[in-house]
Amino acid sequence: MLARALYPPKNHLIHHPTTPVGIETPVGIESIGASCRLILNASFWVRLCAGVIAVTLMPGCHTRSDGAAEITSSGLSGRLTVTGSSTLAPLVVEIAKRFEQLNPGVRIDVQTGGTGKGIADVRSGVADIGMASRPLKGNETDLNAYKIAADGVSLIVHESNPVQELTQRQVVGIYTGKIDNWLQCGGRDQSIQVVHKAEGRATLEVFLKHFQIDNPDVKADVIVGDNQHGIKTVAGAVGALGYVSIGTAEVEAATGTPIRLLPVGGIAATTAKVASGEFPMSRPLNLVTIDLANPLVRTFVEFCQSEEVHDQVVAQYFVPIKK
Repeated sequence: MLARALYPPKNHLIHHPTTPVGIETPVGIESIGASCRLILNASFWVRLCAGVIAVTLMPGCHTRSDGAAEITSSGLSGRLTVTGSSTLAPLVVEIAKRFEQLNPGVRIDVQTGGTGKGIADVRSGVADIGMASRPLKGNETDLNAYKIAADGVSLIVHESNPVQELTQRQVVGIYTGKIDNWLQCGGRDQSIQVVHKAEGRATLEVFLKHFQIDNPDVKADVIVGDNQHGIKTVAGAVGALGYVSIGTAEVEAATGTPIRLLPVGGIAATTAKVASGEFPMSRPLNLVTIDLANPLVRTFVEFCQSEEVHDQVVAQYFVPIKK
């Protein structure tokens, strides 16, 4: 009896209010179909409401109407592009990894190319943040610099070179072509290979300013880009003389690369001497922006200046900055 009530005989037809006159519909099938539609519609709205609530409450996923990431009540989201100084890049890469771990919704792309590129990229909008291993110049007042560490620039020679120190006059003579043999500096009878930095490198500008050399006067045998390129060149040529970041050179020398850092003005080229302020050829390591309007940029810059990353600054042989 129950089965027959639910499923009436196949040919049992009635008129349905929603069915045009003259068309007949099976009672059981239409009733069951209407019930199923009601249940499915209710299920759809429940799922839709649940989805809206879930998206509303999702942490760190809010984006402004202009596309810029911003801080939400529960975190950060968005992407940053950072370009510039090869001296600063290894440190910023490590800081960025830690920042991403603390903020899973954030991705930071770090690229090298030199301080000049970082500044140009920020001005053109290619990068959110530039890396500059020197102070800003007088024609860069449209930018803001945020110091995150300090470093020095050191002269380097091959570790087998017996020369222990060069005077200011000797360095100028070597780089301007007036001295071309180590014998003239108390070393072996061996030609000097002058290793010089390419235009746009902050290390180049610090070196030229300290030794008061005009770049067109330099007689270089090899032009290099980043610090690693300079170190590799000197390590591979026993008669070479170059200059690179103290932090980078200390790391390489400590891990067995055959180079030696020369004192400048009688002061040892060490991170400790940079920290004490004694080393004469030192410089700030800066992050550069147009402004801090983007909350993600602001938060990352503040993180780079915080004590939370001092261990990473020291690990890269740089000097932490205390605010």
